[in-house]
Amino acid sequence: MTHRSIAILSSGLVTSVGLSAPASCAAIRAKLSNPTETRFIDSGGNWIMSQQVPFEKPWRGLSRLVKMAASAIGECLSDTERSAWKNLPLLLCVAEKGRPGRFADLDDDLLKKLELELNTKFERRSSVYPQGRVGAALALERARKLIYDEGVEHVIIAAADSLIQWRTLSAYDRAERILTEGNSDGFMPGEAGSAILVGRPRGEGDLCCIGIGFAMEHAHIDSHTPMKGEGLALAINESLRDAERNERELAFKICDLSGEQFYFKEASIAFSRIDRTIRTHFDVWHPAESIGETGAAIGPLLLVVLLAAHRKQYLKGRCILAHLGSDEGLRASIVIQATDRMEAH
Repeated sequence: MTHRSIAILSSGLVTSVGLSAPASCAAIRAKLSNPTETRFIDSGGNWIMSQQVPFEKPWRGLSRLVKMAASAIGECLSDTERSAWKNLPLLLCVAEKGRPGRFADLDDDLLKKLELELNTKFERRSSVYPQGRVGAALALERARKLIYDEGVEHVIIAAADSLIQWRTLSAYDRAERILTEGNSDGFMPGEAGSAILVGRPRGEGDLCCIGIGFAMEHAHIDSHTPMKGEGLALAINESLRDAERNERELAFKICDLSGEQFYFKEASIAFSRIDRTIRTHFDVWHPAESIGETGAAIGPLLLVVLLAAHRKQYLKGRCILAHLGSDEGLRASIVIQATDRMEAH
């Protein structure tokens, strides 16, 4: 392990295919999905399909985000004494500020209402990360500094997001980015709440984040510039250097791809830029095929899925690449290392 590794200790998750991490991860592993009709119609006159969390009550708006985040955090901290929650910094990932349909004052209101919902007050260094899909990687970098430079024992990274709002759906429908009967090159809108608890490695059966990298992609999806995958390739290389690993050690990857050809092509081109190994097989996991496009929630969610796979022993290898990207161009890459009990000693 690198000297600044952070271990993923527990998790919580609520998605369209499960109201807990075990249920959701089992469904994602089985490639199950749960598409349902929304109340909204696309430009072709057809009902827009989505991946909605099947709550018993029809919460809407900010309240729905609060319920999803609270459910994921409550599950993640189920083995932590309630009195210790106040010592945990909460790094909360939410939708990027420029996204259509984003709730006003989301950065200020969500954290406050979440603390009221959970009847707790998180540690003073808690903060909000309004960077959408890449927010979790930025939060991981901050968590590493809190743990190794500021003496914090544990940090919780959580996210809640939903694209199932009319202003969001209508904007993406006009841009022809939603999966509809008339458009196969799009994503199915979804929603989710996700959470992970991180800390220093314990030395036994850890799943650790050992490298993080960032870069800007100038040829992003709205740029109308020829895509070369340079930004993502730079982020991957930076994360490998940070992890002190080589690309040949990567066993498979997991990412935020959700159906749009642009991002699949970018991921393929970027990996071809850094891959110098002759491979007969290299798995790509993309949970969005089961749960839809979940925005900011996908970051912690990728690590929840990996933690479940590690504990259930169906990982495809011990060194894993995860990558994320925002529509504005920020790219993030994370290298994750799994160990078993024998290897740890």
